Amino acid sequence: MQQQDFGKVAVLMGGFSAEREVSLNSGKAILAALQSKGVDAHAFDPAETELFELKNQKFDIAFNTLHGSYGEDGTVQGALEALGIPYTGCGVLASAIGMDKYRSKLLWSALQLPVPPFVVLTDETDFAAVEQELGLPLFIKPAAEGSSVGVSKVKSVGELQQKYQELRDQHMHGEILAEKFMSGGEYTCGVIFRQALPTIRIIPQNEFYDYDAKYNRDDTVYLCPSDLSADDEQLMRELALKAFAAIGGGNNCGRVDFLRDEQGKLYILEANTLPGMTSHSLIPKSAQVAGTEFADLCIDILKTAYEV
Repeated sequence: MQQQDFGKVAVLMGGFSAEREVSLNSGKAILAALQSKGVDAHAFDPAETELFELKNQKFDIAFNTLHGSYGEDGTVQGALEALGIPYTGCGVLASAIGMDKYRSKLLWSALQLPVPPFVVLTDETDFAAVEQELGLPLFIKPAAEGSSVGVSKVKSVGELQQKYQELRDQHMHGEILAEKFMSGGEYTCGVIFRQALPTIRIIPQNEFYDYDAKYNRDDTVYLCPSDLSADDEQLMRELALKAFAAIGGGNNCGRVDFLRDEQGKLYILEANTLPGMTSHSLIPKSAQVAGTEFADLCIDILKTAYEV
């Protein structure tokens, strides 16, 4: 497919979620890249213009960069399908499952893929028992937010219940999870067209790879190629492909995040069906190591709108 075959392209950016600023940054980078390749691309922010205007303005295709709720959870995907507009990224089902860390873990566990030990927290939870079961430190996180929004590290006895209540008071979507801490390193592996990209080791300079480390700091270290052995590199790529296929990722572009424990065992942390595309983002870093520059990557992703 040549660039001129794409027609009029809407780059969906901004939106309504807690990740609006990240989405705007991704969208602007993608818009510039597509235009540099001769694509008739235009910015479109659903927070400013009703989505049905895509039809009225005769857009042929949507490049979705709406991170977080509404854009990444199957909602906008369903609306675009109702409008009959092809779009990039995963479909309704894969988007919904990928956004839900709890149900992703259930699915992967059923397929005997390794996931970190976790507990679903409720108002009736014995928080002291969970601290004892998972050990300290541990992580607490909302199951249905992205970009590490709401994630925090629990380090002190008795702190888990307080952190849980803080998340409950913020009325975040879905379940709230407590998850075992693993100190062997944070990794990620991109996937596109059912191919795994080179893995990346992420070394944040603060306590973990939080929102600040992802988008605001310039001292986070990214190793690509990573520091994995050849065998572990191959294993992580295989696990990434299996995890992404399990949620229905298909030929689309996504990313699977991993943790390693103290003994070096790999665990699938979560899947991202709409990876960030900013200067700090991981898929562009990995694709570049594999020989694909940013603008060409954007064209490759745009092609996935027409893939099954």
